[in-house]
Amino acid sequence: MIAWQKPPTAEILAVFDRPYEGAVAAARTCYSGNGIVSADQVSGVGLPAEKAAQRQLQRDRIAASTFAAGHHTTLQHGHVSFGLDDVSRQVVWSLLHSHPFHNSEQVSQRYVEVRPDRVAVPLLPEPAQSVYRACVQQQMTAYQQLIQLLEPVAAAEYFKVFKARAKQPQRWLSAIHKRAQEVARYVLPLATHTYLVHTVSVLTLLRYRLICQEPDAPSEARALVDAMCEALYARDPLLRQLPVQPLEREDLPVWGQLEPSQARAAAEVFDARQGDYTSLLIDRFASNPQRVAESVRQVLGQTPAQLSDDAAIGLALDPAQNPLLGQALQTGAHQKLGRALHAAHYCFAKRLSHAADSQDQRHRTTPGARPTVQALRLDAPDYVTPPLVTLAGGEALQVYRLAMEQSWYAIQQLQTLGIDPEFQAYLLPNAVQVRYTQTTDLQGLRHKHAMRLCLNAQEEIWQASMQEAAQILAVEPQIGQFLLPPCAIRHRAGQRPYCPEGDRFCGVPIWQLPREQWVRTL
Repeated sequence: MIAWQKPPTAEILAVFDRPYEGAVAAARTCYSGNGIVSADQVSGVGLPAEKAAQRQLQRDRIAASTFAAGHHTTLQHGHVSFGLDDVSRQVVWSLLHSHPFHNSEQVSQRYVEVRPDRVAVPLLPEPAQSVYRACVQQQMTAYQQLIQLLEPVAAAEYFKVFKARAKQPQRWLSAIHKRAQEVARYVLPLATHTYLVHTVSVLTLLRYRLICQEPDAPSEARALVDAMCEALYARDPLLRQLPVQPLEREDLPVWGQLEPSQARAAAEVFDARQGDYTSLLIDRFASNPQRVAESVRQVLGQTPAQLSDDAAIGLALDPAQNPLLGQALQTGAHQKLGRALHAAHYCFAKRLSHAADSQDQRHRTTPGARPTVQALRLDAPDYVTPPLVTLAGGEALQVYRLAMEQSWYAIQQLQTLGIDPEFQAYLLPNAVQVRYTQTTDLQGLRHKHAMRLCLNAQEEIWQASMQEAAQILAVEPQIGQFLLPPCAIRHRAGQRPYCPEGDRFCGVPIWQLPREQWVRTL
């Protein structure tokens, strides 16, 4: 296994008490005629030594048998909050955020400037080590250059939106700097370190342990998961009895099917269908509106004669009729009417930068089948150029393009030196294009659009959400008319203030404008 200059670290911030015995207690409660079984009861606390030993043997038999039988919900009662540091953006994207069963709060590259030393560096043989380090240095230098070059353009666009603020420009320098920084981060490598609070159940952690050597970052993922597990085992040694060890690569089916040489052809096929769309609607239930309407009527016990399709859809989706949709605390999946939205489904082909997709995947109810490293273009530059860079043009555009060329040139050097694609990929910039298919039901999509149609959302995800909403409106106007940004939802629901962002207000009263005027300049 490749060593790291700074290996990932895992510190337990909070953990449920005695998760192993808690899981057994939960299992025994299912069959208890005397109420809830406690962890003390399964371990024999307070009993004579002989009886306590018998209880513990019973505890371990139950733990082993339920685990072997796949009855794993008991392990979800125990949760662990980790403080993770010195982990790459790549391993977060590939492992920690690639599934719905987690919660994370991660330092933002949009709002926090990246230090040049905050990079995952695998200890490669020379001369590959020098190639890797030189590329990272070039990327970090380009990042700083772009921040400076983009600030004047960002300032000009900012004061076009907030005209009154131009009278006190010094007051808004931090906000402008963050907008330039947000765009400059596209040149940063996937190796860039991050830190985060990551909370999972014991069950999810064991699943990490089993498949941590899947692509895309198996060496780093193995080191990270080992650190997380050892930290937990130190708190509850009984968990070591659960027989989970990392599968070897030959036991993971994806490794036997990787064909890096086909990445270019696969990308060309995808792009031929995709055209200019960031997100293309490629499939849906043809009867989505009828499915939703019928589900609403079933909730209410009504017939089509009593409640038409349009009226039923309005009850579930129109904030004017369902003001719960305007609440800051989202209850869509908990509402009786909200659950009717699970009846409609959509499928999108998406093409985003790695930076944007790293945020898009946090919408856990809109899952995607994301590519392995070998399915990304390691052979030639393949990247997104943010509109602000294009608008700036000149030196900023030159710096950006040169950074892309240098990144892929270094990757080619590592390939020539025989370095595994796993480590080549760490030098890919945040701008690298990720192509994948995303599926969602209407409940997940509505919530996502309520967050990402906001003009403060990450620009690419905002663009994708705009395209998705427009395509659905074109084929399902009964549904599409209610896919709205948060301020428009609150306006229809009668919730004040209409913009929930406070001093982060984008400056555009979207709720007053027709959809064709929802235009973003910054």
